[in-house]
Amino acid sequence: MPQGYWADGSYNNRGTAIIITCFNRSSPERRAVRQRINMLREFSIPLISGIVVALVWSNFFPASYHHFNHDPLIGSLSFHFLTNDIFMVLFFGIAAAEITQSCLPGGDLHPLNRAINPLLATLGGVIGPVLVYLGLNALIGDPSLDRGWGIPTATDIALAWLAARIVFGASHPAISFLLLLAIADDAVGLAIIAIFYPDPAHPAQPLWLLLTAGGMGIAFALRRFRVQSYWPYLLAGGLLSWIGLFRAHLHPALSLAFIVPFLPHPRRETKHIFEGNPADHTTMSRFEHEWKVVADFGLFMFGLANAGVRFTSIGDATWLVLAALVIGKTGGIFAMGRLGQLLGFPLPARVRAKELLLVGLIAGIGMTVALFVAGEAFSDPAIQGAAKMGALLSAGCALAAIVLGRLLNVRRVP
Repeated sequence: MPQGYWADGSYNNRGTAIIITCFNRSSPERRAVRQRINMLREFSIPLISGIVVALVWSNFFPASYHHFNHDPLIGSLSFHFLTNDIFMVLFFGIAAAEITQSCLPGGDLHPLNRAINPLLATLGGVIGPVLVYLGLNALIGDPSLDRGWGIPTATDIALAWLAARIVFGASHPAISFLLLLAIADDAVGLAIIAIFYPDPAHPAQPLWLLLTAGGMGIAFALRRFRVQSYWPYLLAGGLLSWIGLFRAHLHPALSLAFIVPFLPHPRRETKHIFEGNPADHTTMSRFEHEWKVVADFGLFMFGLANAGVRFTSIGDATWLVLAALVIGKTGGIFAMGRLGQLLGFPLPARVRAKELLLVGLIAGIGMTVALFVAGEAFSDPAIQGAAKMGALLSAGCALAAIVLGRLLNVRRVP
């Protein structure tokens, strides 16, 4: 995630963050190691490495890769299940914390009129890809691919941020605008996964969602009793929420998204998205701070479990997903951003038509959430692999944005 998201060394981490804080701040050598670790996180090296390993392994040794990914690894649980149904609980929990904090008074999505233009752009960045996907599929005439409409709706925040830094420089207002709409459309992506992608082989059993509601009730009670440790929220509320979603045949990876908003947090947010706040020691902040490093490095597992598609898997779904991300995202964000201007909700300073166009193109980097949704949308391995290939190829939006930025003579802000 973006540099400065955590105020590294600002206060002592505990538990899972020991990988960072075990280094003595007074030692230049250990400080250098910390900086290298943060650089790996900043440039999404774990995720990219997992994707590369998965692609090489699945194409050169497909049988070995399949057995590793789907055979029992711990008890009866496969590596794929451990990654997508258990580890991703943490990933989406941290995403829920980011969304919650951005909606607080003083946050980047509060008050509403401050967020109108990026929220309109978010709407365009969701509707545009859906329309392009379904429209092109209507021309192809393959109803079996309609279910993939949700794949191109979300943006990979980390990779989009990295591409935006290269295109715009470190301090350009377009970056904050991009991050706002990216985090908002990831929130939409969470809702799409929960509502529209239950397991088709196991019809939803909504009665079990009472357990998820019970988990939320426990989290609410813990907050009312001013419990400051996040562990009771995660172990009691989170576990009950996970069981409820799992038994309801909805994706349990979203279980903490219903619990994290109840974690105690400040009344007001004093920092922007992806800026650290060394004075914030609240429960939600500690949860993010202490588990973020695990989530960042754990994305190696996610890439390894989900990106193992063969290059021969390219098919109609590949081009549908890719076109929806490139054309739909770019066009939808550009059109709705300009509409917001016409309605009296201006874009940030220095964000003009060409910068808005580039923001839309960069937002077309689907990757993480797109891979996740592709795995939920299709049960046919061939179609699933083709759709995932489209998500992987969307990384080319970064290169296209860099080249286009040079051609449009976009001025970088260091």
